[in-house]
Amino acid sequence: MGLWLGSDVFLSFIVAPGAFHMLATRDQAGIMVGFALTRMHIGGIICGVIFLVARLARTRSFANLVTPAGLCVLVMIAATLISQLAVSAKMAALRTQMGSIQATNADNPLLSEFSRLHSISVSLESVVLLAGVAAMFSLVREAA
Repeated sequence: MGLWLGSDVFLSFIVAPGAFHMLATRDQAGIMVGFALTRMHIGGIICGVIFLVARLARTRSFANLVTPAGLCVLVMIAATLISQLAVSAKMAALRTQMGSIQATNADNPLLSEFSRLHSISVSLESVVLLAGVAAMFSLVREAA
């Protein structure tokens, strides 16, 4: 859980802003952040599955998956899957169609759709982060 949350915070608050500040073009920064985001999504899904399997192995009860912590992790996995398989995939296709996001006219409908999907992506990452914090809080309460 800590690894997943830490990677989400690091990507969101360090890598993405840094890429857009340091790289020569917004297109380069977008490619780098997209690459990192895909790896983070895969790692997060693996972390979530390991977390759930460990809970099942420890308690030998599926009821443990419907505790607040278990439900939060399920929400995290679902939001990550939606982000990666639906939203990021569509954004990549739009990026390919446009060639360059930076050089695309502001009134282009492809750019408008890309911006809409980017907003959804940010919202899904926020859901993952908030659900992760809630899961950590629940785990601490369970241990107490």
